[in-house]
Amino acid sequence: MGDGVKVVATNKKAWHDYHIEDTYEAGIVLTGTEIKSVRAGRVNLKDSFARVEDGEVFLYNMHISPYSQGNRFNHDPTRTRKLLLHRYEINRLTGKVKERGYALVPLRMYLKNGYAKLELALAKGKKIYDKREAMAKRDAQREIERAFRERQKY
Repeated sequence: MGDGVKVVATNKKAWHDYHIEDTYEAGIVLTGTEIKSVRAGRVNLKDSFARVEDGEVFLYNMHISPYSQGNRFNHDPTRTRKLLLHRYEINRLTGKVKERGYALVPLRMYLKNGYAKLELALAKGKKIYDKREAMAKRDAQREIERAFRERQKY
C-alpha cells in the first residue's frame, strides 16, 4: 500500500471461509486506550463480524487487548464498536446483506495517516467442497512451482 499505511492486523481466516465480493474502507470509533493498543499491534480480528443496525454499521467480537498503562481507564476488550461509512455505502451494504448468505467480514485493520481504518468485505460463505477445491488448487500450484524451480536448477 501507499505511504503512511501500517497494517496492524489481518484476518487470514476470512479468505479461507468466504468468497470476497467487494471491499470497503471504514473508519472506526475507538477510545483513548484502544487506539494506544492498536498502535502497539494488539488486535485480533479472527472471529469478528459487522452488522447493519438502524442505518449504522457496528463491529462485533474484535478483540483489542487492554492497554498496559491504562489502569481504570481501560476498555472492554470485545466491546461493540461503531464503523464510519458513507450513507450510500451503508445503503448498498444493507441491500446486499439482506440477501441470503452474505456477511460483513473485516479483512484487515491498519493505520492510515494516524487514523485507524478497517477493510470491510462483503462476503459470501464458502461450502466445504469450495474450501477443499481451493486447497487442491493451492497444492497443485505449489507442485507446479516446485517442479519449475527444480527444472531451472539444471
